[in-house]
Amino acid sequence: MATSLFVIVIIASLHLIAFVFAIGAEMRRSTAAVVPDKYDETTYCVYDSDASTVYGLVAFGLLLISQTVLMVVTRCLCCGKGLRSGGSTVCAVIFFIISWHLFLGAESLLLAGSVRNAYHTKYRSVLPLNNLSCAMLRRGVFAAAAALTFLSLVFSILYYSMHSRADTGGWQKHQNEGIGMGPSNLPQQEQHERRAEEFGKV
Repeated sequence: MATSLFVIVIIASLHLIAFVFAIGAEMRRSTAAVVPDKYDETTYCVYDSDASTVYGLVAFGLLLISQTVLMVVTRCLCCGKGLRSGGSTVCAVIFFIISWHLFLGAESLLLAGSVRNAYHTKYRSVLPLNNLSCAMLRRGVFAAAAALTFLSLVFSILYYSMHSRADTGGWQKHQNEGIGMGPSNLPQQEQHERRAEEFGKV
């Protein structure tokens, strides 16, 4: 199977867009401030935006689509036939395992970060302002997801390239069978020719 530029462009585009959304989610994390209520002595948390949650979920979906496309094209490595033994196959297996670990790590961080960012502290406090703690997503979760997304892009393309080199498309087996049939039929033909010559002499 030859390497398809179209497949590489699709995988790279989806990964890069997911990477951009993950960076955007990190930059737009929800922040909160403790403010006093105008009508009583309680305090509560006020959050600015939930855009980070949306960005994180979009990145999660795009990365999932990209991984699905890659697995369908390569038949998830284990479902395909015709992979010849050699360095390309070994590299394909290694890159397959690494890309899956990076994919799962990125997806876990994106999903967990989106859920955590959407959580808002609802309760109020009658204590002084500094004693109320507002739940917020810590810095770096979406940044780590973006880094894993980019690494997943690199190893996904490497896996696809090595798989394409190792994939014979099923022709190697038939070719070997065809080559094997030639020598086996040659002695029989020679025997028939010798018998025909002996019969002619008689």
